[in-house]
Amino acid sequence: MQETIRLFAELIEEKKWITIRHLIADMNFVDLAEIIDEFSEPEDIILFRLLPRDLAKETFQELPLYKQELIIERLASNANKLSNLLNDLDPDDRTAILEELPGLVAQRLIQLLTPEERQIATSLLGYPEDSIGRLMTPEFIAIKSQMTVTEALAHIRKYGQDSETLNVIYVVDNNWKLIDDLKIRELILASPDDKVEELMDNKFIALSAYDDEEEAISVFQDHDKVALPVIDKEGTLIGIVTFDDIMDLVQEETTEDFHRFGAMQDAVEDPLNATIGFLYKRRIMWLFALVFMNVFSGAAIAQFDNIIQKVVSLIFFLPLLIGSGGNAGAQSATLMIRSLATGDVEMKDWFYLIGKEFLVSLLLGLTMALGVGLIASYRAPQIILVVTSTMVLTVMAGSLIGLSLPFIFTKFKLDPATASAPLITSALSQVEWVLEKK
Repeated sequence: MQETIRLFAELIEEKKWITIRHLIADMNFVDLAEIIDEFSEPEDIILFRLLPRDLAKETFQELPLYKQELIIERLASNANKLSNLLNDLDPDDRTAILEELPGLVAQRLIQLLTPEERQIATSLLGYPEDSIGRLMTPEFIAIKSQMTVTEALAHIRKYGQDSETLNVIYVVDNNWKLIDDLKIRELILASPDDKVEELMDNKFIALSAYDDEEEAISVFQDHDKVALPVIDKEGTLIGIVTFDDIMDLVQEETTEDFHRFGAMQDAVEDPLNATIGFLYKRRIMWLFALVFMNVFSGAAIAQFDNIIQKVVSLIFFLPLLIGSGGNAGAQSATLMIRSLATGDVEMKDWFYLIGKEFLVSLLLGLTMALGVGLIASYRAPQIILVVTSTMVLTVMAGSLIGLSLPFIFTKFKLDPATASAPLITSALSQVEWVLEKK
């Protein structure tokens, strides 16, 4: 791939546009997206402009969001090219881009759409943020129950060209109310004269357009579907959500949670191209807040100045004790954040888990105490009892804090991933000096 990138860079520099077009014709959109993402301005937009219209659409949808926004910004001077691109995009992918742009910019782009596509775009953007309505696409195939298999397949051939997926075909009544879904193989293998209603079992799973996006993730995980229908409050079929949309959403949610657990204010999609100022702003808020929390730890340690001067070896064990407790807490928090996100654990399970974690953390603490005790027997035998007992209590406190914080944040309607590892360690440091004082 690096050789191909260097070749394109040389051809762009030499302005050999025809040669580039011939090379592009033999490549797939996934590789082209990777190459364009590697380039910076102006090579990326030059290469994108040389793509044929159909290939431009597929390649654009494979690019990361930040690169999509940059391309749209640089295509602003070419209204025709930008209009073609926006109209060709799948509605759900277009919605994901428009909702990330400033309002005025999004409105200008919507005006470049055809009347039909503009209606679809405004309809999808009208749903609440992070709702399934924003995620769905209206491009699907629906048939009527009174059709024969032959009629249904003819209908699919005629209108299925633009459908997001043909793996599942939806059955609706005359008012477009969803009544069933069928796998395409059921239609293909059925007798041509059979009625669609003879193949139905009236068992289907549907999402509400107003449900949160995380509901879609949970349903896909539980039912192993390639696509799910989306209905309104009256049960009317208005769109579908496909597996690839959910995979993108899962990746986005996982990235956000990972950054938050590391005490990042927001996710950073591309640290390689992000500015120093941008990275600084994303990280400073939490770090500054945690400084104030740790000020209390420093003040507490200062109160033991005389003791520390008499037993200097205590200083050696402080980072070890706090670090062990922080790591134990981070382990518990990570487990709970994931379990809460996947629905494996609910708020009602907190009391049971606390009791279970108490026993687990006790065993962990005793094991860690044995290790720190061996170190203390060599460096400072006179404080073995202090450091071993503190290790047990610190690991237990860290584990219980780490388990509890995600539940507390969930109770107050906050993202449990905000219970970051630095936050747990900072909270534990307050507990640490209390234990040392005791």
